Amino acid sequence: MKWWKTPQAAAVWTVLRVWLGIQWLEAGWHKVADGFDAGGFMQGAIVKAAGDHPAVQGWYAGFLENVALPNADLFSTLVAWGEVLVGVGLILGAATIPALIAAAFMNLNFLLAGTTSTNPILYTAAIILLFTGAGAYYWGIDRFAIPYIKTMMKGGHGIGKREAHTH
Repeated sequence: MKWWKTPQAAAVWTVLRVWLGIQWLEAGWHKVADGFDAGGFMQGAIVKAAGDHPAVQGWYAGFLENVALPNADLFSTLVAWGEVLVGVGLILGAATIPALIAAAFMNLNFLLAGTTSTNPILYTAAIILLFTGAGAYYWGIDRFAIPYIKTMMKGGHGIGKREAHTH
């Protein structure tokens, strides 16, 4: 077993994973509870694409202007609930890898939109945890859920199992 997947190292990854989950849950909970409109954020990012030293690349501003902004309600909902679900998943260690991918993807998009804030730290934490693989969820629900799901997919008790028809 690689050192970063040992139970001892996994304890460190668990602390980092839970901390990251709390950051996402706190950010998303307020958006879900209080309502969230990403339209202003998107318009601000589009403005940052102008000038001699733009903080936002033209191609990304084009995406925001032509795809995201016309669908601001959808993107607002996806961001708010995405943050909450990522937070819950990371805190519990459930669907950890998909949650980390979603976290990194959201942070990358916030960075591309010209917002630094805590995004580089959160992005780096997600990438580190992704590289630890199973070490990221050794102390979490996935440690038990993933082997169970794999067993079920291979024909274990019911799910994915087909009865043989004999005549």
